[in-house]
Amino acid sequence: MDDIDAIAALQDPVRRRLYEYVAAQGREVGRNEAAEATGVARTLAAHHLDRLAEAGLLDTGSRRLTGRSGPGAGRPAKVYTRARAERAVSLPARDYRTAAELLAEAAEQAGLDAGLCAAARRRGEALRGSAAPCGGLEEAMETLAARGYEPHLEAAGSAEDAAGTAAAVVRMRNCPFHAVAERFPPLVCGMNLALLEGLLGTGGPVRARMAARPGECCVVVEAAAEVL
Repeated sequence: MDDIDAIAALQDPVRRRLYEYVAAQGREVGRNEAAEATGVARTLAAHHLDRLAEAGLLDTGSRRLTGRSGPGAGRPAKVYTRARAERAVSLPARDYRTAAELLAEAAEQAGLDAGLCAAARRRGEALRGSAAPCGGLEEAMETLAARGYEPHLEAAGSAEDAAGTAAAVVRMRNCPFHAVAERFPPLVCGMNLALLEGLLGTGGPVRARMAARPGECCVVVEAAAEVL
């Protein structure tokens, strides 16, 4: 199935709600959970989830949702996660990814990391405009969501800042630069950090820092617990 057909599969409103719910969880989701969360019957949810899998938008697996094993644990249930494959449509056809990769390769070979980060920070500041630095994690999450980062909050105490103080952390399930970052991680991740520093501001109670974790953006945003 090509990208146009895959994206067209989201035209159905129920199917789109199911896709958005599964994508937002960052983990495997069973049919019962998806149906309950979106307010549809299980059989309808199963139909649309399978259609999304056929379109390549969801990956499927199976596991026992009871958490038990052995006799009496029940049969494994079908579960769904967002597919890692990227889908994009441009009419007429454009190939910005190749251009981005070529520019990143040239910048890396020329040692232009500092210049790229400076440009990224300026761009972030321009996007923020005259607004003050983000005043807290809630505001930061709204800003990040608008840029496609898919932020989610980890509870306070799940991470520590450089001073060893418990801090709440916003991690991001999506990196808008994922394809290029996979090929040039130091360069692109550094650029991403600088962009977010400019976008969120560096003089307020929120800060961005590097904290890579598989399957998520390489940057996290955090604030001290007392300013949340």
